[in-house]
Amino acid sequence: MSNTDFKAPFRRYPIGIQSFEKLRSEDYLYVDKTEQMYKLIQVGNPYFLSRPRRFGKSLMLSTLEAYFLGKKELFKGLFVETVEKDWKTYPVLHLSLNAEKYETIEDLQRILEEQLCAWEKKYESQSATPSYSMRFMNVIKSACEKTGLRAVILIDEYDKPLLRSMHNEELQTQFRNLLTAFYTVLKDADKWIQFIFITGVTKFAQVGIFSNLNQLVDISLDNRFYDLCGLTRREIESTFAPELETLATNNKMATPTDAMAELTRMYDGYYFNEDQREGIYNPFSVLHAISTSKFRSYWFASGTPTFLAEILRKTNFDLRELEGVEVSAASLENDRANINNPIPMIYQSGYLTIKSYEERFRTYTLDYPNEEVRYGFLNFLTPFYTCVSAENTPFYIGNFVDELEKGNVEAFLTRLRAFFADFPYELNDKTERHYQVVFYLVFKLMGQFVESEVRSARGRADAVVKTPDYIYVFEFKLNGSASEALAQIDEKGYLIPYTADGRTLVKVGVNFDHEQRNLGEWETN
Repeated sequence: MSNTDFKAPFRRYPIGIQSFEKLRSEDYLYVDKTEQMYKLIQVGNPYFLSRPRRFGKSLMLSTLEAYFLGKKELFKGLFVETVEKDWKTYPVLHLSLNAEKYETIEDLQRILEEQLCAWEKKYESQSATPSYSMRFMNVIKSACEKTGLRAVILIDEYDKPLLRSMHNEELQTQFRNLLTAFYTVLKDADKWIQFIFITGVTKFAQVGIFSNLNQLVDISLDNRFYDLCGLTRREIESTFAPELETLATNNKMATPTDAMAELTRMYDGYYFNEDQREGIYNPFSVLHAISTSKFRSYWFASGTPTFLAEILRKTNFDLRELEGVEVSAASLENDRANINNPIPMIYQSGYLTIKSYEERFRTYTLDYPNEEVRYGFLNFLTPFYTCVSAENTPFYIGNFVDELEKGNVEAFLTRLRAFFADFPYELNDKTERHYQVVFYLVFKLMGQFVESEVRSARGRADAVVKTPDYIYVFEFKLNGSASEALAQIDEKGYLIPYTADGRTLVKVGVNFDHEQRNLGEWETN
């Protein structure tokens, strides 16, 4: 790297930098991805890549643009400089749909109009029709004829208008029809095109980019390109060695290895196919952590998945099933944007990742990739299932933990009762499952601070919380009695696994009153 000789305070981190030219010319740190990029180019197919937001897709497209524009000077000291001997200046048509809010069809039309006008001026293209698709076709042809080289097509966040309109079926249909016509041009213009690379978060199979452009190769699950975006452990350790030392020192850790372990716990764990042997780290969070020397939820705080939460609500999906959920391979490989099947969209958005693959039945097991996503997602979802706001949820959870650490079960249960107080009717379907989901959210969120688990198999208590001095075993009944719950703990032997632990064991039996829609009586022992 060109700036590895700088001491840590003087090194520049490319946080929010999506321009490869700016990054290189202004001496920002750069993790060399040009070997993966060059492999992609040499294979030579038209590509589609799905990755979560802020995962480096835009920077990769910008890197491809610089390469195809022949800007050799920007690649000095990088892998591609050692292998590329024949630099050419291709006409590059780079369209980004990332910046607009897309609240109306006019928002998308304005973006396309501005981009087409700029291309038409540059390549002296003229069209007899106002059709966006025909104008795009003529631009591609004119670019090829004017330069003598076939055009390179780069489309960033192709699905942004569709993701923004998930809640509005009429608007989504308008976006889909316009984009289908626009993208379908790429198939008919194939003879004038050198290279195509399209990125997005998810895959809308209904859009013509997939149904009509059948030569487009989806590399989202391709092990050859798993590290095209994001960071590997080796890349972090080799590029940010001074920062790891600073991170360890500032967080009172013994060695940089300890800092790396915390980065792994917080930001690692993304697997994009069944053959991948190492996890990918979230680059946005890693860069923020080494820049600030603090471990925080940077990626999750940068954008909230409101449309996913709404889909979970509408489909009445049981949140407890997100951990270890099984899906067919076809559901990830084919139609991933289906409002009636939220799991593929949650996976593509980065809130779930591949944990294992069953070859015989071709099924994936998905789970949260890391601690940042697990607790960020659950904290964000809590207001959709309770009356507690996202801002107040950490307050409640922190006090829950504090009370149990002090052995104050009465205060804990009284606060839990307040958690359910004034429960809005629209958030409460009065089913046992809804109450169970709320309990699940509380105890899972407590796991940020103490060892906390909720029942995942038969023959185990509803919830177990371990603090430095106590182990609590909870059993909840719906319209039963607290004494019945307490008796079940004894009858089922829920305490037996912890009898040799040495900490004080506390049994807690709670009855949930269906009529009051809140905690009723409780007993402890």
